[in-house]
Amino acid sequence: MNFKLLKRGILYTIAFVYAVISLFPMFLMIISSFKPNIEIFTKPLSFPLKWTVISYETLFVKLNYAKYIGNSVYVSIVTLAILLIISVMISYYLARFNFKWNGLLFFYFLIGMMLPIKLGLVPLFLLIKDLGLVDSLWSIILIHVGTGLPMAILILTGFFRTLPKELEEAGRIDGASNMGLLLKILVPLMRPALGTVLIINFIGVWNEFFFPMIFIQNEALKTIPLGMMQLFGEFTTDWSVLFAGLTLSSLPMILIFAFASRQFMDGLTSGAVK
Repeated sequence: MNFKLLKRGILYTIAFVYAVISLFPMFLMIISSFKPNIEIFTKPLSFPLKWTVISYETLFVKLNYAKYIGNSVYVSIVTLAILLIISVMISYYLARFNFKWNGLLFFYFLIGMMLPIKLGLVPLFLLIKDLGLVDSLWSIILIHVGTGLPMAILILTGFFRTLPKELEEAGRIDGASNMGLLLKILVPLMRPALGTVLIINFIGVWNEFFFPMIFIQNEALKTIPLGMMQLFGEFTTDWSVLFAGLTLSSLPMILIFAFASRQFMDGLTSGAVK
């Protein structure tokens, strides 16, 4: 037997087993959302005896889950829009313009990846309070923009440096400004890197629990992770409704990885080619 075929078969088998093990908890979560609580405890690994959507109805009627989804979507979209705009402009400046403090400025942004923001929770809270943003979704948005910038700048700056400067020289010959070069020539070529930045930060923003718990007290402003805490009672937990909420909250991330996984991997490696 061909050794290469045998090696490939072993690798595919290992990958398949790993995929099954990794996806099984998600599969279990989805089928459990269609079960009553009694079946979850008595037959946790089996399919529902009778498929039901009562847990999803309870989720939207009693928990106001639609409001939580709206808040999470708003925070995610606004955060990612601001983050992409700022990080693209900073990365373009760092990658294409040589000045005395270029390396130091780049390192300054990367320091944000080394220091956990939770260490500065007290001064951060005082700052948010002075800005009048406590109990406002903008407190969460601004925090995520700040925490997402270092990684975004690292990825985008590396990607900018792999793009040939001849593209910009040709654009300047045609009379394009720096902003025109950025928006019309470079940004369309950066879709893999932009997709990577978007996916990484979307996961963090969508799943964030800590900062909403600190800065949001108004029930109408809670995001999905914070709202789901209401399902954990002191003595009992409605596991069927909880699994329904987790299934719906996982759906955007599943769709993003299903349709953008290749672009995500391209963006992670493109900045390191040079």
